[in-house]
Amino acid sequence: MLPTESFSAALSSFTLIALAEIGDKSQLVCMTLAARYRHWPVLLGAAAAFVLLTGLAVLFGAGIAAWVPERLMAGLVAVLFLAFGIRALRNPVEEDGEIVLERPGHGIFFTTLVLIVVAEFGDKTQIAVAGLAGQFAPVSVWLGATTALVLVSALGIWAGRTVLQRLPLHWLHRLAGAFFLLFAALAAWRAFSA
Repeated sequence: MLPTESFSAALSSFTLIALAEIGDKSQLVCMTLAARYRHWPVLLGAAAAFVLLTGLAVLFGAGIAAWVPERLMAGLVAVLFLAFGIRALRNPVEEDGEIVLERPGHGIFFTTLVLIVVAEFGDKTQIAVAGLAGQFAPVSVWLGATTALVLVSALGIWAGRTVLQRLPLHWLHRLAGAFFLLFAALAAWRAFSA
């Protein structure tokens, strides 16, 4: 794969996942924990969780892509991204109402790691990473998605509510929805031209 294609795949993954993750459960988990504990163990726990989760998603997506014909895989990704895009545009602000509970007897690094893994396993961003890994270079997708997730978590930890109060969250979710629709269109074009 050419370096420009690798960079393009990483940048596409970064952009889509970062926009989809702003204001999501994992960012709220990090924000809540960092308000009570030191920032670094929270960020390192979240980073470790995202390395694991995106790695699993990339392996799954690339594995499926190896067995499923390219046209069918691109069609499935197009439908999946279309559904995510419509959902983000119709219902831009998710209200999970989940309470973040600390796991007693464990360090904050381990607590953060477990909470993020449980909250994000099978989440829309993990499914999106699997879909992207079926379309693009898996290592580039993993790098872009992991970087996006860690940076969005860092944003939640350090900037927290100050930044999110100044930026309209519903517009960020709508922008993510538009990107999902764009990626759905690209995958559909790939399915029909394969």
